[in-house]
Amino acid sequence: MSKVKQKKHSTFIDMTAMSDVTVLLLTFFMSTATFLPKEPIMVQSPGSVMEIKIPDAYITTILIRPDGKTYVNFDRPNDREAILNKIAQDYNITFTKEQMNSFKNPTPIGIPINKEIMTQYLSSPMMQQDEYLKTHALSTDSARNELKQWLQYAISVAANEGKDYAKTYNIAVKADKGTPYIYVEPVISILQELHLNRFNLLTTLKTMPNILADN
Repeated sequence: MSKVKQKKHSTFIDMTAMSDVTVLLLTFFMSTATFLPKEPIMVQSPGSVMEIKIPDAYITTILIRPDGKTYVNFDRPNDREAILNKIAQDYNITFTKEQMNSFKNPTPIGIPINKEIMTQYLSSPMMQQDEYLKTHALSTDSARNELKQWLQYAISVAANEGKDYAKTYNIAVKADKGTPYIYVEPVISILQELHLNRFNLLTTLKTMPNILADN
């Protein structure tokens, strides 16, 4: 007796629905992702075994390079716009829409509050701004304390919105592992002068040595 041949069924699987879900997930993650601000110079933070997560919003980062060059970054574009508007009012500067948009980019600030320097810098292409930041930074000395001036404007803008800067914003000091303490100390002194006594020193998490395995 001959065997009855089984009818073959198609193994085709419609992946249209799966593709739609993948695109939706990709769009969601891209729209909700938090991008790291661009830094003029890469800083290698010192290692630490302590793990305290810094919040993703309302962050003021102070970047200190090994040569002592210091920058400040405000993570919220709305805050940056408000700060620039306050400076424009106090210094009688008219910024164009293009200059305002340039300043709202999450790039560390390394320019003094000066009409000529600011307008020229914000009118320059992004690559020229990067080159400028490699050779210029904010002064932290007592005679020409540019870092303190930027922080004072940020505190003033927050106060106008009814916010206590010290309680609302998270201050993060990111110094390179090769940065001498002599460059970090003035930054800490500035924060204390402004009553910003709650701040974090950013480090890179390193693994604990396995003592039991060594024994």
